[in-house]
Amino acid sequence: VQLQAFGGGLVQAGGSLRLSCAASGRTFSFYGMGWFRQAPGKEREFVAAISWNGGSTSYADSVKGRFTISRDNAKNTVYLQMNSLKPEDTDVYYCAADRGGYGSSWYNYNYWGQGTLVTVSS
Repeated sequence: VQLQAFGGGLVQAGGSLRLSCAASGRTFSFYGMGWFRQAPGKEREFVAAISWNGGSTSYADSVKGRFTISRDNAKNTVYLQMNSLKPEDTDVYYCAADRGGYGSSWYNYNYWGQGTLVTVSS
């Protein structure tokens, strides 16, 4: 599975962005998907994850109620809708695919896309 994330950019605090992650390959629907973020010099941080059929989701406490993860298996795409953005949400965001589930531990994910930078100005 090859993943490509896009949709990042510069937004003011309180604004919204939607990230997309397009996957290649016909087995996309078999994978749990996750979004992570990472700042230079810091550990990769879990943001949100979704099960293979979209029936289950999980979120980091820091984004719960503001971010929504969803997927469209017909389009091989997973989304991250980010609302009420805060300066502390500034990071490079990565999407990832997990053959075994949709957990919060980055080391369980098998495939990673390139990052997309989100910058939230105060």
